[in-house]
Amino acid sequence: MTILVDTNVVLDILLERESHAGEARFILSKCAEREVDGYLAAHSIPNLFYILRKAYSQKERRVFIKNLCDIFYISELNAKKIMLAAENEKFKDFEDCLQEECAVDVMADYIVTRNSDDFQKSRIKVIEPKNFVRLLKGR
Repeated sequence: MTILVDTNVVLDILLERESHAGEARFILSKCAEREVDGYLAAHSIPNLFYILRKAYSQKERRVFIKNLCDIFYISELNAKKIMLAAENEKFKDFEDCLQEECAVDVMADYIVTRNSDDFQKSRIKVIEPKNFVRLLKGR
């Protein structure tokens, strides 16, 4: 199974959002163990680095980024995906549209996100982390 993990799921762990961190940790562990082919969109990396600047030092953030690159495959971001996202008016948020383009490119089965409402027009199935955990445990 192939998934694209939205930035907010990774932030749940790194910002210790306890109401969501457990599910996110479970998903990341399945990606790390290669039980699931987990992808991050390339643009999520600089977004994470920036968002985490108030909570972590630059050195700590660099370690997180290296670890994420060990856990996940990284979906490339290129001019074609940017153009497709720019032309796609089904999404209100350009960043979410880029997430979807990356998910399409890697032929993901799901986009795992806590912002499922933002992906109502997605060509890829969207699943909340808690439901993805249930799906994996129910196999």
